[in-house]
Amino acid sequence: MKYEKFCKELMELTGGKSNIQSVTNCMTRLRFQLKDRSLANTDAIKELPEVIDVVSNDVAYQVIIGTQVQDICPEMKELLGLSRDNGSSVSGEKEKFVMMALRILSESMGPVVVPIMAAGLLAGILSLLSLTGLVSAESSTYMILDAIRQSVFFFLPVLIAVSFSRRLGVNEYLAVTIALTLMSGTINGVGGLNFLGLELPETTYSNSFFPIILSIIFMKYAGKALDRMIPKALQYFFCPVLLLIITLPVTLILFGPLGIYIGDGLNFVFDFIGNTFGTWSVVMLYAALQPFLITIGAGNFIIPIYMNSYATLGYDPVFTAAWIISDIAVCGAVLGYFFRAKDKKQKQLFGTTAFSAFMGVTEPAVYGVFVKYRRPYIAVMIGGGLGGLFAGLMKVVGYAPVTLFGLASFVGENNYRNFYMMVIAVIIGFVGAGIAAFILGIPKDEKSGEKQEVKGEIRDPAITKLALKAPVKGRNIVLSKVEDKAFSSGALGKGLGIRPEEDVIHAPADGEVVSLFPTSHAIGLKTEYGVEVLIHIGINTVELEGKYFETFVKQGDKVSAGEPVLKADMAGIQREGYDPIVITVVTNTADYLDVLPSKEEQMSEKTDCLTVVI
Repeated sequence: MKYEKFCKELMELTGGKSNIQSVTNCMTRLRFQLKDRSLANTDAIKELPEVIDVVSNDVAYQVIIGTQVQDICPEMKELLGLSRDNGSSVSGEKEKFVMMALRILSESMGPVVVPIMAAGLLAGILSLLSLTGLVSAESSTYMILDAIRQSVFFFLPVLIAVSFSRRLGVNEYLAVTIALTLMSGTINGVGGLNFLGLELPETTYSNSFFPIILSIIFMKYAGKALDRMIPKALQYFFCPVLLLIITLPVTLILFGPLGIYIGDGLNFVFDFIGNTFGTWSVVMLYAALQPFLITIGAGNFIIPIYMNSYATLGYDPVFTAAWIISDIAVCGAVLGYFFRAKDKKQKQLFGTTAFSAFMGVTEPAVYGVFVKYRRPYIAVMIGGGLGGLFAGLMKVVGYAPVTLFGLASFVGENNYRNFYMMVIAVIIGFVGAGIAAFILGIPKDEKSGEKQEVKGEIRDPAITKLALKAPVKGRNIVLSKVEDKAFSSGALGKGLGIRPEEDVIHAPADGEVVSLFPTSHAIGLKTEYGVEVLIHIGINTVELEGKYFETFVKQGDKVSAGEPVLKADMAGIQREGYDPIVITVVTNTADYLDVLPSKEEQMSEKTDCLTVVI
């Protein structure tokens, strides 16, 4: 094993073999389902040389590694004794059904993306070979190679059956048998069929996506029911055949048409958006916002959407072009910082992460530069947004889920205009983000050895620091220990957490209420000196939809230090299974020399919790 040492270290730091429920991978990260996340030593994992960063959210405990994760994951599974990801173990985590469904769906699609990517790229290469005259489109060589592309898309249900059945713990050979049966000439696209006198709708299962997924989900629960009903001694002989006999007609009668309707429904949504607002708007928004989605670990939600597009349309009208433009915009933004920086260490950081982003792996840039400096997010919004806007207006489509080096796939079957427009969009994204980042510059507080400038509203030159009082009585928690990546990473600014010992939240300074969330779980204040403070009660408490929260102020109100602003029933929040920790951060940290958290273990409304250094 090439990565045996690393896998064993990582296994130990995530709480040991017994704490790992399952492990899968996407293009750049290992995705763990842990029974108890508190056993994972996140800080130590981040120190491993192979690890870029760690993202822990509602979807999974994700260890970002890079493209070599494709080789690491199989070794990790072997060491764990996992021949397949059945995901059926009992987890110590509370996971909502929708999040679980999206996680399983996106993780199951990951392996299927690889042959689709290869097939689309092959189509682009064949078009280029045909254009140059090296291979004739009528030659046997061309047709044999093109058969790979046709087969991948035609037999997509079979590929999905393998991946999805492994993820759900269904016998993959039985799942493939159902998929092959649906693809047979007896059933696929044949009309006038009936089963026991019941008329069957004419359904084409080739190139389909959802029918086989629904079928495998049904197989999982039908299999469990059969196991309970049939004596153990007879299960080996009768369960497989009964499962096939039951699943096939249910699929033909119900899941086939339903799956097609779901796929058509997704296509209808994008057609509606395209006809109403323009598809360009979605391409532009995703190209602009992808780095932020990566930061919060939500980048995989698009996999089922674009996979459905490839399956039903043969191309993706939105996301493939958008993520390539966004990736190259990330490269451009970091390169803009590279040319702006004077410090050698900074140049090395920017140069390394720019190269990584150019190769299609943006996590080092996002977690190593964007989270720290924040302004590159704006640069990508500008450059990526402009590139996405151009691609959307030119109706660029992707024929395979590729990275920058797969641009040849945009040729498709001799669609050279599509290819040329994509190249222009990529250039716009790269140049636009690079120029924007260079102009926006590196925040003053991150530049070593330079004199700091104050961007706040302080008029009195005698003031050198401002103190913010603790919003609630309780125990001091270091921000990096807070179980919320958006806060613990410092992406939202420097601050601290407080384990509350009372219910009332007080204003930390004189100022104005500039934001008050409808669910009342968070409030934003701006002090008289321009310091912007966010007080966030609990982790994921937005899901409570205002339950257990009561506000004493409204947006626009002036408040004084120590004045009660809202009340939260901390005990009630805990009973619902949520962490009631009170997080306080200065969201415009970059405008000041530093924000220093208090070292006091115990906080009260009279204790200085944060000191803003002017």
